[in-house]
Amino acid sequence: MSEQSFAAYNLSDEINRAIKVLKYDTPTEVQREVLPLALENHDLVVKSQTGSGKTASFGIPICELVEWEERNPQALILTPTRELAVQVRDDITNIGRFKRIKAMAVYGKEPFSKQRDELQQKTHVVVGTPGRVMDHIERETLVLDEVKYLIIDEADEMLNMGFIDEVESIINELPTNRVTMVFSATLPKDVENLCHKYMKDPVNIEIASTGITTETIEHLLIEVKDEEKLPLLKDVTVVENPDSCLIFCRTKEHVETVYAELEAANYSCERLHGGLDQQDRFAVMDGFKLGNFRYLVATDVAARGIDIDNVTLVINYDVPMEKESYVHRTGRTGRAGNKGKAITFATPYEGKFVRAIERYIGFEIPKTEAPSQREVTSGKDAFLEKIGGRRVVKNNKTARINQDIMKLHFSGGKKKKIRAVDFVGTIAKIPGVTAEDIGIITIQDQMSYVDILNGKGSLVLQAMENTTIKGKKLKVSKAIK
Repeated sequence: MSEQSFAAYNLSDEINRAIKVLKYDTPTEVQREVLPLALENHDLVVKSQTGSGKTASFGIPICELVEWEERNPQALILTPTRELAVQVRDDITNIGRFKRIKAMAVYGKEPFSKQRDELQQKTHVVVGTPGRVMDHIERETLVLDEVKYLIIDEADEMLNMGFIDEVESIINELPTNRVTMVFSATLPKDVENLCHKYMKDPVNIEIASTGITTETIEHLLIEVKDEEKLPLLKDVTVVENPDSCLIFCRTKEHVETVYAELEAANYSCERLHGGLDQQDRFAVMDGFKLGNFRYLVATDVAARGIDIDNVTLVINYDVPMEKESYVHRTGRTGRAGNKGKAITFATPYEGKFVRAIERYIGFEIPKTEAPSQREVTSGKDAFLEKIGGRRVVKNNKTARINQDIMKLHFSGGKKKKIRAVDFVGTIAKIPGVTAEDIGIITIQDQMSYVDILNGKGSLVLQAMENTTIKGKKLKVSKAIK
């Protein structure tokens, strides 16, 4: 298949509209290969690198194929990390926004009860880490009877993190008449065995490894002594003066050291590692996406959860010990057709890791000299001018898709016997508003949230201030988030 536009796939108007707003202009290679087969319900094993557009390659068919009317989950997506679960949930929500697809993420370190309550609402797609998904299955809070699609994302990472047994246990709980798709950057034997055991004549798709590190990324290596790394980092950032920059370290101790040093030097920066609690990690991720700070110092925990189109520079402060990590880290730049740069600092004893990476990516990383004092001095003024400001986010997909959407908060829910149909019936009667303008509805015990689409939020907000729902007067306000 070599379709150059999404129009070739005969997708519904709602999905096409979302694709347009999200600026998915032409299908990537993995999307061209996966979409036609996924839309015909084939089992698939897809070997494709991170940053190749694979989330949309399964997200678009899932959003197209699930039935909106069905209450219970129809698709289950397994991811190795919490960050990736949240990222995939957001992508599915964006693609399915105008079809009112409700996707939710389940993962550890977040209250079980909160997820249980959300699962009692109509939910089309559940994205989760294997451990927490298994918890919900065992406690019977996740209904699997209607699951028609199972996606295993980053299967090789699932194996590395020791989740493969849990994945197998989950598969055994699912209906057998389902479609299964496995996505993986590499295909270790155990992942292949899993595919053969649980899939029906899967079609194998391998996206050629030119994509192992995309051509839009310039790779460079600077050899450096350990004690010279911090001064080198400052010199490189002055000369490169990136719009946004990810600095990867091997340990959380290194992250803390580098972060403290940059903060003391007045860099607009934040840090991210497994030692922070989950809420803080998500807050940092969101802050980076929104452009609240320019530099993010992180361990590999961030390499798989950040999908931002304009990270201009990735610095490997420490050489990653796993060759795959190099691809995941550097794949954070040069996305969506933009140019990117990846600079790796290598100390003498890290040579063997560098050589392993070079064998894996299929080319030698070009060596370059540390910036000269003259270069640093001449770049200083431009650097200082940029350093204090927020970075401009040119391409925040979620903000774009939510542009014409207002979330309304109502002061009543299940306890007042209010259901989704009551909201739809009342709101659709407002002059100038139709059922098409009503998005996802979430009803909790004491309150409810209703998304109003197509820029009609203010109109509905005003009208509902004097309108009863099921004979009850509810307070209505614009939801804070």
